Amino acid sequence: MSFEVLKPGLLSTFQDLGRLQHQRLGIPVAGALDVNAHRLANLLVGNGAEMATLEMNLFPPTLKAHASCCVAFSGADMGPVVSDCQVPMNRPVVLRAGDEISFGTRTDGARIYMAVHGGFQLNAVFDSASTYLRSGIGGFQGRALKRGDVVDIHEPLSDIDLTVLAQELWDVKIYLKSSLVKKKTPKLRIIKSAQWDEFTPESRADLITQPFKVTPVSDRMGFRLEGPTLKLSQPRQMISESVVFGTIQVPVGGQAIILMADRQPTGGYPKIAYVASVDQPLLAQLSPGDTFTFSLIDIADAQKLDVKREQDFIDLQRQLQPIEGLLKHAVGARHV
Repeated sequence: MSFEVLKPGLLSTFQDLGRLQHQRLGIPVAGALDVNAHRLANLLVGNGAEMATLEMNLFPPTLKAHASCCVAFSGADMGPVVSDCQVPMNRPVVLRAGDEISFGTRTDGARIYMAVHGGFQLNAVFDSASTYLRSGIGGFQGRALKRGDVVDIHEPLSDIDLTVLAQELWDVKIYLKSSLVKKKTPKLRIIKSAQWDEFTPESRADLITQPFKVTPVSDRMGFRLEGPTLKLSQPRQMISESVVFGTIQVPVGGQAIILMADRQPTGGYPKIAYVASVDQPLLAQLSPGDTFTFSLIDIADAQKLDVKREQDFIDLQRQLQPIEGLLKHAVGARHV
């Protein structure tokens, strides 16, 4: 009733929605970088959004299933393969004991997420199973996967009629709206910060007209950018204040940093803007060397887009109820 890690891949970690409500204690949120892909993978196997998925980066791992189960892959298309047969993205996939999961050619994006029906058996720390590497907490022993690791799952499937189950799952029609899946070319929408007017007019114009590149000095804590030098109109000292996913900080030197899931709870650098939450999944799928641009959006429009995305997730959950029913029945048959 487990997955065995045959090859660990590049920084493969378990992530959920993060450690919410604990930043006041100095505890970073962590959680999935691409929350859309995380939520979508969970919905496709009948899980709630709070369950942890396996976040895999650029060079994914090779895994072996030791029990029958149902998985789904969402996010970057890295050509998932099950026992030498390519399987689709964004569909439930039935695995049999002994099946191996590997990946082929990456066609877009930087991170792919795998959910399993019933979830992985992980230890929660401060109400979350998300891996936070700097403190060594959450996920699987607080670290990235290594060769030989064995990760248990909660709800293996019955071995009866798995072929029939796979066909029944395939027959469920799935329509994914554009707000829930990755777009090819990112143009990240941003919202002005409280310090927006303290930057020079040239810097503000450059932010929304010039391209930026993600540098190799980037990780789950923050993406360091290469681009126009952003300057304050006059030097200032700031008291540290809370920061959120998507905060665009400008340290001394003028090269921007976008704070990500593993960000610190507070920061003292001036903030020029915030990446709108609806576009944070696009940001999460960038890799070192990728180039993108920013465009301004007001907060009211950003809120409308976020509400639309949430409604699309609610509609999708209703659409996928037959999948949830089929999988619950398949798990229940095991105990009959």
